[in-house]
Amino acid sequence: MGTSAAAPASGASRNLIAWVTLGVSILALAMKYAAWRATGSVALYSDTLETIINVVAAIAGLWALHVASLPPDENHTYGHYKAEYLSAVAEGVLVVMTAITIGHEAWKGWFSPHLPTNSMMGVILNGGAGVLNLVWGSVMMAAGRRHQSPTLIAGGQHVLSDVWASAALVAGFVLIPLTGWEQLDSILAGLIALNVLRTGWDMMRTSISGLMDAAPDPATLAQIRRIISANATGAIEAHDIRARIVGAMTFIEFHLVVAGDMSVETAHQICDHIEEALRQDLGSALINIHVEPERKAKHNGVIVLP
Repeated sequence: MGTSAAAPASGASRNLIAWVTLGVSILALAMKYAAWRATGSVALYSDTLETIINVVAAIAGLWALHVASLPPDENHTYGHYKAEYLSAVAEGVLVVMTAITIGHEAWKGWFSPHLPTNSMMGVILNGGAGVLNLVWGSVMMAAGRRHQSPTLIAGGQHVLSDVWASAALVAGFVLIPLTGWEQLDSILAGLIALNVLRTGWDMMRTSISGLMDAAPDPATLAQIRRIISANATGAIEAHDIRARIVGAMTFIEFHLVVAGDMSVETAHQICDHIEEALRQDLGSALINIHVEPERKAKHNGVIVLP
């Protein structure tokens, strides 16, 4: 019968998280840069390169959250929510490029190995940056899921991937002096490159899926169908149900079959009741319901519960 949307939740908390992420990334970069300068390690140099991308990604995330929070306009009548996916894809590309660079450094270090110096200082500085990233990456992931923000989730995944690199480096720096194996430093750098490459690929795959308007997971679709069935009292059935999720906004459209002699006012009230129930469960949503007479029933959609 019409299209309606609920205003998205305030982006103030998401923007605050993005600003803190930028500060955390800069602090972690400073610690890792100091660790590399103190040791001359190829692995720590590789980890520093990866953290530079964290800073760039944090800046891109701020831009994406700002654009995504803008209201619909004449050129973007459905809003700007996909800006978050664009940011996440760009971050994924940067991460993959970083992985290639790190892999190249590991390859060069394999043929020109040397034992790192001042290993204990490297362990302390890099390990401290790893703990910092672990705490803040977990906060970002929780906030990203809570706000359904692709930017925060992608950023959280990137930051947490850095934690595994730091853990491997700390372990390796304990072993290098014990074993005297110079090429272990390059092996650690290579492992960092593989981990970064995996993270970048996952980020791009998930974000591209969002840009292509992939359908929600089966559980979400089933939830939408249950809500419609339980809250469309007075209608006959709902069919051709389609949905997609873009950032924090859920887009839903379907056909609602009612009795042919039902008044427009009554049909409108049923639609309002369904929309209210959907938003109560799903949050911000743009819902398009096409009302049809009973002769249009397909008998293969959602049967309305009495």
